Amino acid sequence: MLILGTNLTQDRIVRLATLVPGAVLRAVTVDTVPGSKPVNVARAARALGGKPTLVANYPGVEGVRLADLLTEGGLAVVAVRTAGTLRTATIVLEGHGRTTVINEPGPPLDDAGRTAFLDAYVDTLAGQRPQVVVASGSLPPGAPADLYAAVVRLAVEHGAIAVVDAGGPVLAAALRAGPALVKPNLAEAESALRALDGPGSGPGVTDAVEEVDESGEDVAGRCAAAAQALVAAGARAALVSGGRSGAALHAGDRSWWFTAPLVTVVNPVGAGDAMVAGVAVALERGQSLPEAVRYGIATAADSVRRPGPAEVEPAAVAALLEAVRSQSEAELTS
Repeated sequence: MLILGTNLTQDRIVRLATLVPGAVLRAVTVDTVPGSKPVNVARAARALGGKPTLVANYPGVEGVRLADLLTEGGLAVVAVRTAGTLRTATIVLEGHGRTTVINEPGPPLDDAGRTAFLDAYVDTLAGQRPQVVVASGSLPPGAPADLYAAVVRLAVEHGAIAVVDAGGPVLAAALRAGPALVKPNLAEAESALRALDGPGSGPGVTDAVEEVDESGEDVAGRCAAAAQALVAAGARAALVSGGRSGAALHAGDRSWWFTAPLVTVVNPVGAGDAMVAGVAVALERGQSLPEAVRYGIATAADSVRRPGPAEVEPAAVAALLEAVRSQSEAELTS
């Protein structure tokens, strides 16, 4: 499995009793760990027994240190040296469960950096011949919105299953390359569909909104509609997550709705990345797409119960799998 990322972070996780804007606060604990969506996917995939290789650019001195930390942590890394300074994501976890994430934009990726990144990706594709390629996360300033579209085309040329987890114009551009599966959350999916309507109608290449309004009306219906629209726009299959409500899958002319297990949430950061990892690992094992989605949802449910982003344990995931329910469109309408 190859996992691609162009905008990695170091995550600074700050735990507070309550976040009070405008006040001077004292943190309960502070931890700094390698972060970003691609790192979370790789971390969870490895914990599930997969063998991921993370291909990413590592800007500046901090980027070199990040690559070292990931290698020391047991991940296989293909490090592309680029200019600039590694970004930091500040994650504030409050005692009552609310999470606030502040994502820095990251250093610009110029033409030389983009070329180096794609060259490293092609070399790794040719050398490893992976079954699954995952393009995950935001793009840094200066990167073309169609960078993941190029990643998808190259994956298809090498016979790999291309999975894209992004939003806005980045996902909209990737759709035109025909990825095997896209996995946005509802906010990301709807921002991508707005971006398809014309320039300026969606967010830029930095992180899309990652929260779903679970109190809003008909989350399941919106997820299902978005999944169908993403397939109509070019994806072979689309999985749209609606947070705790569940997730909708559309592939070909069939749709499913999956309900997530009820668990106590400790840290929701990285849940979507854990879902992607679970789906990718299951696909590598030859499972059908609906069964891979069930495994991905169980993986996400285990992740949110743990303190670190995208931390999972295979036995716990297997136990949660029994609680993941799926219904086809025909069953839902009967």
